[in-house]
Amino acid sequence: MDKGTGQITLAYFNQKSTVDYIGVVQGIPVCFDAKECASDTFPIQNIHEHQIEFMSDFEKQGGITFIIADFVMRNETYYIPYSDVMRFWKRARDGGRKSFTYEEINKEFKIRSHNGIMVHYIEMLQKDLDVRDSYGK
Repeated sequence: MDKGTGQITLAYFNQKSTVDYIGVVQGIPVCFDAKECASDTFPIQNIHEHQIEFMSDFEKQGGITFIIADFVMRNETYYIPYSDVMRFWKRARDGGRKSFTYEEINKEFKIRSHNGIMVHYIEMLQKDLDVRDSYGK
């Protein structure tokens, strides 16, 4: 802070952040990170290890985690379920492809605007819950 003017002249983060959103949606603990991709290939390095660890811990405690990925060139946004995020992450960690492609994501999880809400992920959250329930039966 500049002592003469009282203005902030330098600012930085002193610790890693977790994810973009942590909260409760319709009674469900939820956390997600929003990412932007300029091409059809999304580098896994854009999802940091501390975020993966946080999301894994959150899931273990009964929460729902996911990534919202905006494919800018296509003007399309997708909900990437935790199971897919982990599949892509583990593949990269184990020496495989270090990215995932637009072709690999589940197109059933496309997020559409709804009633003026640009990123209406609630419908995809419900779809994710339905898929998880079907595996549990």
